[in-house]
Amino acid sequence: VREAVVSTQSTGDILFRHVVRNVEYNENTGVFSVSVCNLVTEDTFVEEFDRLIVASGHFSVPNVPEFEGIETFTGRVLHSHDFRNSREFVGQRVVLVGSSYSAEDISLQLYKFGAEKLTISYRTNKMGFPWPDKIKEVELLTRIEGNTCYFKDGTSGEYDAIILCTGYKHSLPFMPKELRLLNDNQFNITNVYRNIQWYGMTEGKKDAGGRLFYLAMQDQEYSFTMFTLQAKWAVSVIKGLLIVPDRELCVKEANRMYKDNENIDDPIKEVDAQTAYVKQIAGDLNYTANTDCSQLFREWLSYKYADILTYRDHSHVSLHTGSVSPLHPTPWLHCFDDSLQGYVNACDNRGEEVCEVSPKMN
Repeated sequence: VREAVVSTQSTGDILFRHVVRNVEYNENTGVFSVSVCNLVTEDTFVEEFDRLIVASGHFSVPNVPEFEGIETFTGRVLHSHDFRNSREFVGQRVVLVGSSYSAEDISLQLYKFGAEKLTISYRTNKMGFPWPDKIKEVELLTRIEGNTCYFKDGTSGEYDAIILCTGYKHSLPFMPKELRLLNDNQFNITNVYRNIQWYGMTEGKKDAGGRLFYLAMQDQEYSFTMFTLQAKWAVSVIKGLLIVPDRELCVKEANRMYKDNENIDDPIKEVDAQTAYVKQIAGDLNYTANTDCSQLFREWLSYKYADILTYRDHSHVSLHTGSVSPLHPTPWLHCFDDSLQGYVNACDNRGEEVCEVSPKMN
């Protein structure tokens, strides 16, 4: 980011090592007063702005649910946010609470590095992959007694560790409550038009006259493609290059999109819904480059449901360049160096044995 800023010679307008502590909005003047702290000097100051964009993300504050008796558990309890090394769990029996990417990925990493037993506990739906013998999915964890975990389907077992793969909370403590986005991790979020422009429609919320924008706050398939288009959309509205409908129509459309979450209930529907959303934002902007990566997502999902242990061994073609990503010479299941440098070295030296192929037991 710093290099990009320097390249545009705009360093005087952008502050690094500063954090926003508080935001106040004056409904009469339409001005945001932003309290900022210099993290180096600890000096604070207030500046005023006509528009405000909140782009701080929502994958930083773990969502930690309570389970009866968890304080009696004799092993380690951690959130996936704090997971660092699979070798810690070699030979252990582990419960993973959750049914999304973190539970999927961590369970496979633990399987690869030699965990004894892995139980994925889901609240609503199974992931349904063809798991190897050591991994199984059960209904939600209900209570814990010592090192024994009990599940909603009546099963139980003894475990050495519990990993909470339970997602993150929207945490925006610097925003006033009436303008603060509080939302589950959904594909369409409430109180905002196009999942970007705040209109404060629900109880306890207030409008900000279209002056407040939230970026990258919903569940994600497209990530940076979507973030870039959302940023361009917000900037275009602020500069007057894109004219949005009146408030009544914006609120109606935002409510319609939020209700659409009810129909987004499987991975393919998630891909298709966000593909349509990204196209919608691109259409607003008259952005003509192809953004439709749905076929790549479908291909990736087909590999996962065919064999969850080998889907990483496949390569894909870039939508934008047409280039094929390089294949790692060692099957994922047998390569124990997950570092970026290890991947680059292995791809640069295909045909040579450059990957650690057995776990180091610490």
